[in-house]
Order: sequence, then C-alpha cells, then structure tokens
Amino acid sequence: MVTIRRNVPLAPLTTFRIGGKADYFVDATGAFELAEAIEYATEHKLKVYIMSGGSNVLFSDKGFAGMVVRMTDGGLQVSGEKILCGAGMPLFDVVRSARDASLSGIERLAGVPGSFGGAIRGNAGAFGTEIGSVITSVKGYVRDTGMVKEYSRKECGFAYRMSLFKKNPDLVILSAEIKLTPGDKDELGKVIDDTVRKREAKHPQSALCAGSFFMNPVVKDAKLREEFQKDTGMVSRDNKLPAGWLIDHVGLRGKRIGGAMVSDRHPNYLVNTGQATAEDIITLASLIKTRVRDELSVRLKEEVQYVGF
Repeated sequence: MVTIRRNVPLAPLTTFRIGGKADYFVDATGAFELAEAIEYATEHKLKVYIMSGGSNVLFSDKGFAGMVVRMTDGGLQVSGEKILCGAGMPLFDVVRSARDASLSGIERLAGVPGSFGGAIRGNAGAFGTEIGSVITSVKGYVRDTGMVKEYSRKECGFAYRMSLFKKNPDLVILSAEIKLTPGDKDELGKVIDDTVRKREAKHPQSALCAGSFFMNPVVKDAKLREEFQKDTGMVSRDNKLPAGWLIDHVGLRGKRIGGAMVSDRHPNYLVNTGQATAEDIITLASLIKTRVRDELSVRLKEEVQYVGF
C-alpha cells in the first residue's frame, strides 16, 4: 500500500532546486503502486504529474495543485548482453552496471542527469549516443485503461529528444530492456571517465540547472550555418545548430534575471545561482527565445518541461 504525503516540497527533488509544494505526493516503484496512486487521485479528482530523477523539469513557485508521483528504483538485472531496468533507476547507475558487466553501448551517456525512464521518455543523448538506439522493448502503464503494455523499439517512435511517451503523457514508463555489445571493462571505464571529464569541462556538473534547456533547432539559413562552421570548425548535423551557440550569438552569455543566469560556460544551461525562482527562469527563457527569434529568425523550443504553471 502506498504512502500518500501532503504538502511535500518539490525543489529538493529537482536538479534545478526550484519549485513550491505538491499538495499530494507518492513514491512508487512499479505498476501496482502507480495504479493505487492514480486510483486515489481519480477518486479525489486530483491532477497527476509523474516524475522520476527531477532533471528536465521546472516546477512552478506555487507548486503543484494535485498529486506528484515519483517513480523510484525498480531494480536492475543483467542477462547476457541485455539489461532489464526499472524506470526510476538513476541513468548513471545503469551506465556503471553496463561497464561492470563488460557491455558497451551507453558509456557516452555517463553523467547525463536524471533517471533511466526519463532518459527514455526524452530519448536522451550525448556525444553521438542516444538511449533509443539500444532499446529493445519498454513496458508502460496506460493510465486510461490501467493496463500494462509492452512496446517494441519501433513502437516507441524515438526521434531527436522525442518518443511516444513524451508525446502521450497517459503512458508511464515502468521498465525497459536494452541490448548492448560485449566490451572491455577497463576500456569502458576509461570512456566513462573521459566522458565525465568532457561534461565537467563544458559545465560544472554540480550546477543547479536542468541540463540543456532548449533543443537544438533546425536552421534553414545557410549563411548562419556557414557562420557556425567558420566560428567553431564544426559542420551542423541535419542542419541543426546548437542552441547554446545561437544564444551566445545574440549576446546573452552570462545574462542574469533575478537569481537565474545564462551560464557563462554553456549558454544552453540556465542556472539557479542560489535564490532563483521559477518566474526568474521563465522570464529569462522568454527573453532568450525573443532575442533569437528577432535577431536570427530561429525559434527555440524548450527541452525542459514546465509543470504547475
């Protein structure tokens, strides 16, 4: 039987460390506890928001007028070249488990914040690796029927920072199976360490932020893409340009509004300098979108989800 708590502060549960309180809060590890929480919420006519690792989310300063359900743990099992893992497991724990089992394929996701389920929902990626590429199947809870359904990788509809589960909030990821390839444990460990160093070099991983705030947009302006190539020595992939480069291009690196700041190390990170409110973050994000649209004719779209606004 789940424990339902009242007036739970949400800020400590997120990587932003921002947000008010949830009227109701439940920790759930699997389908039965999730179903029980949703049943309670339905009976009491409460809105429900499902979370896990707390990255890629910005809660309102007013909190959430309803029930927040946090998916936790769920366990992890290695079988040959496959790993079956619960949605609530921290992604980095899954990466380390793959290394310990001498399995390769997700080592470049080392240091990506949040949970395994959250990574699948947003098809998290880094350094040329996306989690969707190694998924074989995902078990999801269908909220409107109360049933558990298994989805193949094809059915998951993975695309850039997108999946079936992100498009349909009524589908809640419970667990997933990934298939990796044999590798050398020591070499995998070196790649993980190198990846973490690279992430740290780009931006302090202890910073209070949600990770990349905006998705990298497709830019139709060939001259702007050429300018990016001259400036960085890199070629745009699929005509996409890094949101951070665009933000820097309009002169907003280091820009502050209240306690929120555009990182001076990685402009696609909006940072809570210690006392930022959700309103500070929203206002800064709005300024960025307006400037990039007006000066570069490029529309930025948030990767971070706004909740409770």
